[in-house]
Parts: sequence; C-alpha cells; structure tokens
Amino acid sequence: MSEKNNKKKKKNSQMIIRINDEERAQFIALCESLDTSAAREVRHFIRKFIAENSDE
Repeated sequence: MSEKNNKKKKKNSQMIIRINDEERAQFIALCESLDTSAAREVRHFIRKFIAENSDE
C-alpha cells in the first residue's frame, strides 16, 4: 500500500484502550518531543504489526 493510498483512506473507527496514567503521560510527552502525535504512532504500530504478522 503506497503512502498516497494511506492518506486517502478515511479514518472512521475508534479504538478505546486502557493504559496507566504515567505511561500515557510519558508516551504523549515523547510524541510531542518527536513532533508527532500519539494517534499517528499507534496507527503506525498497528500497520507494522499487521504487515509483520499477516499471511498475505
């Protein structure tokens, strides 16, 4: 899937996760210091995880 196709896909679902307050704060702060967003990094993790573990 190309970068161009990723940007065209609508983000129309949400996932609610439970995480420790301290870990969340550290993650948000780290994302901000790296000039990225938590949502972007979670999406990146999900895509990478699918690619590495998919049979396709």
